[in-house]
Amino acid sequence: MPLDTARRELGPERLTAHEVRQRLEHERDTRLTQLTAIEEAGPGTNDHLMAVQKDALRRVLKEIDAAFRRIEDGTYGLCQDCAQPIPVERLEILPYARCCVGCQRRST
Repeated sequence: MPLDTARRELGPERLTAHEVRQRLEHERDTRLTQLTAIEEAGPGTNDHLMAVQKDALRRVLKEIDAAFRRIEDGTYGLCQDCAQPIPVERLEILPYARCCVGCQRRST
């Protein structure tokens, strides 16, 4: 599993729980800021687009919350479909990823 709570190995293939939490908190803060900005913009000419954006942001926030739960239950970093480790490079880019790239492609 790519999550190493003690960081015994210093190789780039491992992320500490602290690093993961920091990345997830940053993602959450960014999405909350975006959501607040959209809500403060108020009604406008493109209400449908704003609604779609808010829905997308709320979905990502749910994914981030789910990633925090996976950290707590010890399944963070494992693909929910094939149970193989998700590459650390994917988790660095998308820290709330639930699946490896291969399984994600098969599901879409």
